[in-house]
Amino acid sequence: MISCEKAAIICNKTQYRESTFMEKLKLKFHLLMCKTCSAFTKKNTELTSICEKANLNGLSESDKVRMKQELQDKV
Repeated sequence: MISCEKAAIICNKTQYRESTFMEKLKLKFHLLMCKTCSAFTKKNTELTSICEKANLNGLSESDKVRMKQELQDKV
C-alpha cells in the first residue's frame, strides 16, 4: 500500500493525465482503504472540473467570487 503523500501526488498527476496505469491502480487500491484520500481526490476532481470550465485565461473578480461560492456550496 502506498502512503497518503504518494497517493496525493498520484491524484494530482491523474488530474493532468500524467499518471501511469500502475500509479492509477495503486491509487484506486489506496482510495478503497483511506477515506481521507478519497475525499481529497473527490475535491481535487471537482476543482479541476471548475477550472477547466472557467478556461482560466484570466478570471474577472465576479468570476472569482462565483467560483469561490460554488466551492463553498459543495462543502
